[in-house]
Amino acid sequence: MTAATGLRAKIWRVVQVASGNFLEMYDFMVFGYYAGAIGRAFFPADSEFASLMLTLMTFGAGFLMRPLGAIVLGAYIDHHGRRAGLLLTLALMALGMVLISALPGYATLGLFAPLLVVLGRLLQGFSAGVELGGVSVYLSEIAPPGQRGLYVAWQSASLNLAVVAAAAIGVALHSALPLAEVEAWGWRIPMLIGCLIIPALLLLRRGLTETEAFAARRHHPTVRDILRGVATHWRIILLGMLMVTISNAAFYLLTAYTPTFGSAVLHLSSRDALLVTLCVGITNVVCVPLGGALSDRVGRRPVMLAAAGLILLAAYPLLSWLAAAPSLTRMLEVEETLAVLYALYNGAMIVHVTEIMPFEVRTAGFSLAYSLSQTLFGGFTPAICTYLIHVSGNPAIPGAWLSFAALLAIGALLAFPRFKLQP
Repeated sequence: MTAATGLRAKIWRVVQVASGNFLEMYDFMVFGYYAGAIGRAFFPADSEFASLMLTLMTFGAGFLMRPLGAIVLGAYIDHHGRRAGLLLTLALMALGMVLISALPGYATLGLFAPLLVVLGRLLQGFSAGVELGGVSVYLSEIAPPGQRGLYVAWQSASLNLAVVAAAAIGVALHSALPLAEVEAWGWRIPMLIGCLIIPALLLLRRGLTETEAFAARRHHPTVRDILRGVATHWRIILLGMLMVTISNAAFYLLTAYTPTFGSAVLHLSSRDALLVTLCVGITNVVCVPLGGALSDRVGRRPVMLAAAGLILLAAYPLLSWLAAAPSLTRMLEVEETLAVLYALYNGAMIVHVTEIMPFEVRTAGFSLAYSLSQTLFGGFTPAICTYLIHVSGNPAIPGAWLSFAALLAIGALLAFPRFKLQP
């Protein structure tokens, strides 16, 4: 095999494994973008705030199942192989997406409508609990020496490609249909588009080969071994979770929450808010691999500490400046600045957390750390920010939430060397 052929084969494997990541995040983004319309369809309430909060809490409910999925499916992947687990998670995600996309509203099904929406979100959360971990571990195990940061960064880049796709479809939808029609039924179109690409993604994943690192192991740990290993290495998992906090809080604030924040809080048009989200997604797709590649050159910790430190200092002042005179230009400038810092941090962080996990529990440990962070600081970020703005009357308060998450991540990075870790 020539070098060029080998490189093409590696790139194709990256595309195959990242395809499920794309579907997972596309679905989560669409749900977040149209939270208001979904709330009126499935969660009618006496006030707009109550309806929106019910929808955003349902968005967050999908993250409650992620730690369970991380343990159960992570153990499955660490025992049965990376390929088998990634096929299973994609199938479960697809099932949850189809359920929500085709579900009639409250006017037709009554209480069954919100219950089935929550069920669909819990199923998606269960499968997604290990999807990111499975993809990250797979990419880390196929990466050439000295390029692990660059390769693993494509896990996050694929998520942001989904942000770009969902936002672009949203901009087109708002340009083609009146707002009333988007609110009434048009929000289902992006979900149905996601359902249509499921067969192609399943075909891509079926062609995956097992990683050489996993195939070379003579002993594959049992579920009991993996659970024992997770319990043994709980401090590593806890610190890994804290390192992920700022990444998740920033990602969901800058992507899933931006359309709601832009329209409901800053009173910009829905199309403008989606346009900002589209630009943020494009920036992330470009800068996350740069962050991973930079960490290959200068180290993971320097990149992570620098980016998290800048977010800690700049998040609240930037959002205060935006809230003082909301406009499309200001929102774009603020969110693009935060997006670059998030992307650089995330590109280094993803590979770092895979590297600190012991091999025998690498998928389960990474997935548990990541999913716990997503539950506490990711999926509920839109609901938390909405609530904080409601009770404080301060539209810049999400910046304080970002700074708090950055502080936790910096603390974990500084505390980490105290523990002697298994290679």
